Amino acid sequence: MVKWVSATSRHEFTKFLVEISYKWQRKWYEEKIFEASPDVEKKKFFITAAFPYPNSPLHLGHGRTYTIADVYARFMRMKGFNVLFPMGFHYTGTPIIAMSDQVKKGDEELIDLFVNLYHIPEGDLEKLKTPLGMARYFHENMKRGMIRAGFSIDWRREFTSIDPLFSKFVQWQFEVLRKKGYITIGTHPVGWCPVDNNPVGMHDTKGDVEPEIGEFTLILFEGEDGFKYPCATLRPETIFGVTNIWIKPEAEYVKAGIGDLKCILSPKAAWKLGFQGMNVEIIGKVLGRDLIGVKVRNPMSGEVIPVLPAEFVDPNSGSGVVMSVPGHAPYDYVALRELISENKELLAKIGVDCESLKPISIISVKGFSNIPAEDVVLKYGVTSQVDKKLDDATRELYLLEYSKGVMKENCGRYSGLPVREARELVKSDLLSTGKALIMYEITNGPVYCRCGAEIVVKILENQWFLNYGDETWKSAVREYIKTLKIIPGELKREFQQVVEWLSRRACARQRGLGTPLPWTKGWIIESLSDSTIYMAFYTINYLLKAFNVKPEQLSKEVFDYIFLGIGKAEEISRNTGIPVEALRIFRREFEYWYPVDSRHSGKDLIPNHLTFYVFNHVAVFPREYWPKQIVVNGFVLYEGKKMSKSLRNVVPLLEVIEEYSPDIVRLSLLSSAEIGQDADFSSSIVMGITEKLRKIHGFLTSIVLEGESGHASREPDFMDEWLLSVLQSRVKSVTESMENLRIRDALNIVLYIIPQDLEWYLSRVEGCVNRRVVREFFETWVKLIAPFAPHYAEEVWSMMGYKTFVSLEKWPEPREELVRLDVEATEEYYRRILSDIKEILQVTGRAPKKIVFYLAPEWKVRAFKKVAEVIVNGGGPSDALRAVMSIPDIRKYGEEAVNATKRMSSIIMSLPEHIREYLAENAIDEEEMLMRNIDAIKKYYNVSEILVFRAEKAEYDPMNKAKQALPFKPAIFVE
Repeated sequence: MVKWVSATSRHEFTKFLVEISYKWQRKWYEEKIFEASPDVEKKKFFITAAFPYPNSPLHLGHGRTYTIADVYARFMRMKGFNVLFPMGFHYTGTPIIAMSDQVKKGDEELIDLFVNLYHIPEGDLEKLKTPLGMARYFHENMKRGMIRAGFSIDWRREFTSIDPLFSKFVQWQFEVLRKKGYITIGTHPVGWCPVDNNPVGMHDTKGDVEPEIGEFTLILFEGEDGFKYPCATLRPETIFGVTNIWIKPEAEYVKAGIGDLKCILSPKAAWKLGFQGMNVEIIGKVLGRDLIGVKVRNPMSGEVIPVLPAEFVDPNSGSGVVMSVPGHAPYDYVALRELISENKELLAKIGVDCESLKPISIISVKGFSNIPAEDVVLKYGVTSQVDKKLDDATRELYLLEYSKGVMKENCGRYSGLPVREARELVKSDLLSTGKALIMYEITNGPVYCRCGAEIVVKILENQWFLNYGDETWKSAVREYIKTLKIIPGELKREFQQVVEWLSRRACARQRGLGTPLPWTKGWIIESLSDSTIYMAFYTINYLLKAFNVKPEQLSKEVFDYIFLGIGKAEEISRNTGIPVEALRIFRREFEYWYPVDSRHSGKDLIPNHLTFYVFNHVAVFPREYWPKQIVVNGFVLYEGKKMSKSLRNVVPLLEVIEEYSPDIVRLSLLSSAEIGQDADFSSSIVMGITEKLRKIHGFLTSIVLEGESGHASREPDFMDEWLLSVLQSRVKSVTESMENLRIRDALNIVLYIIPQDLEWYLSRVEGCVNRRVVREFFETWVKLIAPFAPHYAEEVWSMMGYKTFVSLEKWPEPREELVRLDVEATEEYYRRILSDIKEILQVTGRAPKKIVFYLAPEWKVRAFKKVAEVIVNGGGPSDALRAVMSIPDIRKYGEEAVNATKRMSSIIMSLPEHIREYLAENAIDEEEMLMRNIDAIKKYYNVSEILVFRAEKAEYDPMNKAKQALPFKPAIFVE
């Protein structure tokens, strides 16, 4: 039995929260309240979140994604929807194989990570030495974390991506895609692990980094020694501006045979090219310093130029040989400037005239000089060729020249062409004449496989690809994304950009856990290809088990019937042995739940999983089953820093739950940022929220549950009307925020604004509350907090005497009959007066003996209403001023009217929206509003005399204050 505690110490309160979380999780499980089945009397809401990869415990980042989804699921459930929130586990791929192998070999770094960061008992390490053992171990750990976090998941529908029934579903999906021509076999560059000999994606790399592949042009400058100097570039059109070639003097280079060519390049480049269909043979070595002064010929212009030294050259990037375009490349401009100013002796020694190295202008861009590189170097204040600001300068200039640049007259037949056109033409001409090669590079490298090897680009032959570059497919996805709801909305552009660059992607490999490719042996469907439409399988998985369906019964015609409505149940039943009624139930279940109403994931999955999710739904299902909404959240920082294994600050979700309680962790993950932003989980946020909830808890126990602390009850009065009225506007605001997934905004109202309303109420009634009103207040508040802190809400609901689950209660709706905007306006007026008096007293530093109020004259009252009307209808201060000054008997006040109107606009803008609307429609009786609160003001400031005058009839105005009076802001004199 959980002991009900009042507002004791923080430690005791936290202990109480942990205890009740176990209690309510047990009750939810026993009553099966989150098991969702079709109900034709209810609208359905199908919500899913990316299923996790079980190779480590859930951390705070996972926790945020799943908590957002759960809060939304709970909200929609209370709104009356039949909500399905399922979960599965993604075993597919090579990471688990690599990691289990590392544990088996006794890898000290990984074992240290497991034992000292994730706090896995050393005795459990034996379970992690096989791929399936590791997957199942972390699967159970993750599931326990989800249960302890209070996620309202229907666990009947759970599966893993290697379950035989699911594998049959994936094979069906691939047969559909292949039949439509979206799966092809061919040659294509892929990210590749040279140790595992497998294509890799995001799930296979350390840090879950998606290897991004860039296509470089290797322009072959020919040396006087007969060797080619291949320069890797993304800007082949700039060949007309080359003044020299750069090498790194301290680096080692190799002489290599590449087919029929003899080339000089870095050892790393030679190694990489060996994976790209080129026959590479090392025939010698040479130091970079020994290449300085070599003359090479520009293959396009024929001009002879020198090889020069530069520190910024990275032998691990590209070919390790760089062509220098100082007029248009900031790095080249700075390196050349330094060389000429600091090493003229070297240039003289190798016979290079400084004049020959002057930047060549080949691209015109509006707003830039003839030497754009110089312009951006000066703009960014670059100090040297190793200055990191050069990256920003380079990005800016390259983007501008590509989007707005035009080739100048010194660029031969490419003169006058836009840069974007010239680039492709120059590249094509160089390749067709044998003056260039293609080299692929990992542009966001180095990226490492989980086995530790650096990822390279490999040209795969006879490889199976999902052809996301298919124009028909792309076109359908483009049109769909225009109408797809994406939250936050600004991320839609990012999805659209991914659609444009996405091309063929390797979808099968020959190693790893997963589903066999159905039409050829020896291939396994890769991890980001089997996890695109798995949400559909949630709808039928538990039914397949209930009807004891065997994998071999799940033929293509079964899935065609269930998911596409193709075929007749009777015929399929005869062919498979699955009962007719079972087939119909499967179909009805799918039709009821699909499409997915809200898909939740992290923003790191936009370039891969989330966009693949869209592509595959468009390819496989009819239009009515395409997803309705995608919700993308930012990352989680820990104490202000990005979570990283290297920083040893990856925090397991289960640990913080047991330390702080599930509800405090949930509130902390949601309170620091809106969905699209990165959230910060910190001890200060946790302590602050714990204290806030503890304080609310104190009010609840003393006022509602225990009736102590001197809180007597009384008949309803003005303040009771105010509390219930303002509560309705809070309900409306919370509901609107939740419907638009402004989770932080909604939580701020529930956790901070509404309790502040209660505190104000208690201060005004001086402890003498109306119990019925306060109970109604708390009943509403408990329902509003329930999606965020469900365990605490259930406990409070129970202690208030209810036998139902608050998780299944109806979400509060604003009760219009309780809305009293006149009362709210009056109370707002009073609060502002108290604040104004406080400011005056802070200046004087004296206790008041007398307070005099001067109320605005009638013409200002009319002007005030006009200002409110204009602003409520979308106008601004200037619109309000024009409207007021168009009234003849107000315009006669001239400058005084202008200044007063400007100040009134500020007052109106500072008011809550619903009070603005009230003031726009109703004339206010300011004297009545003030007189209602005269006694309260006297008591609050312990003043014996208060005088009230109309500004135009002020009988006592020693400081000439009356002329400052405005509606909703009377002038005040404190004596």
